[in-house]
Amino acid sequence: MPADLAVLGLARSGLPLALAATAAGVGTLGYDPDEATVDDVTAGRPPAGAPLTAAELRRMLSRGFRASADPAVLARARTAVLCAPTPLAADRSVDLTALHAATRTLASRLRPRTTVIVESTLHPGGTERDVRPLLEEGSGLRAGRDFHLACAPTRLDPGNRSWGYANTPRVIGGLTPACTEAAAAFYSRLTEKVVRARGLREAEAAKLLETNYRQVNIAFMNEMAVFCHDLGIDLWDTIRCAETKPFGYQAFRPGPGVGGHGHALDPDCLDHRTRTPGYPLRMVGLAQEVNARMPRYVAQRAAALLNEYGKSARGARILLLGVTYKPDLPDRQGAPADEVAARLRELGAELAFHDPYVPHWSPQGLRVRRAEALYEAAADADLTLLLQHHRTYDLQGLAAKAQLFLDTRGASPTGAAHRL
Repeated sequence: MPADLAVLGLARSGLPLALAATAAGVGTLGYDPDEATVDDVTAGRPPAGAPLTAAELRRMLSRGFRASADPAVLARARTAVLCAPTPLAADRSVDLTALHAATRTLASRLRPRTTVIVESTLHPGGTERDVRPLLEEGSGLRAGRDFHLACAPTRLDPGNRSWGYANTPRVIGGLTPACTEAAAAFYSRLTEKVVRARGLREAEAAKLLETNYRQVNIAFMNEMAVFCHDLGIDLWDTIRCAETKPFGYQAFRPGPGVGGHGHALDPDCLDHRTRTPGYPLRMVGLAQEVNARMPRYVAQRAAALLNEYGKSARGARILLLGVTYKPDLPDRQGAPADEVAARLRELGAELAFHDPYVPHWSPQGLRVRRAEALYEAAADADLTLLLQHHRTYDLQGLAAKAQLFLDTRGASPTGAAHRL
């Protein structure tokens, strides 16, 4: 039975796309080579890291969505979207293994007049250099002539209550103008606004710009946090004042580090063929260095605070609150909590954690005990350290119970806790 859409990769970006498509009445099937993932989806259980609830997944299934580990289903699709993950490898290069595998799988079943869209994060030039040859070699077809090829980098912001799939403008760039229009026609069924880039590389570079804009601005705020603390300035009140300016300023906030899925666009990870000799992205590289220092700084602040109150970090009982990289979601990709825990362990602290979305936590392979009774654990700990602010946390109540409370997110009421 033909399908309007095949989604290759049922994880962070693939399932939200499938949810939006099924809600819009698009006949959708999902492919993932991991049979365990397919089994979870079919049973209505969101896979680890997928920003969907079980209720949303069940709604998709009731509207006809089906998942399969059999690549034969791909031959039925009129539009195929590559949503395979592209994480960082050990050498901090972009790991294209999953994307290459998904592309080859699709290529052997690609039919003429199919529209192929890449949502997976790639460096500028990656769609044409890494995806197009595999599609053409595996299918015997020519991109831009026999099938459409486009890039539409994901702009998903899981947990955002204001901006979702439908009302977030979608940037699209095609190999040819006809490719762009074919992809635009598809996404216009799912989103209110489609933005056409001049080509593939412009669309890919837009993602690079968006991700590193966040990196640079958070790094500046992390430097301001250290600067203001050293001078005895209330950073959070400074931010409150600055964000009243109606022009020329956008508020960012510091934290214990920068997690998430955008790291594959850091300058150290860009394909060497895309670099401009003599002109690296030096500001972004510096931002990486600043952000990478924050977990160590948070551990040092925790130790200093304990020392200020006559306690040593060695042997201190520290309760870590929130170990995910975003509030109110279970995703832990790149969360700074792992390194903060490692640094505190190096100082000799005894750790416990609480997170409503994480039942078990073993940073760097060492398991941390989960505190079940939150308020009792905060009262018993020498220091309670907030790393992520989930809405379920009553910070005023927790700060009142805790012996010492250090808030790295500036979320506690003024005067209720020590803040970064």
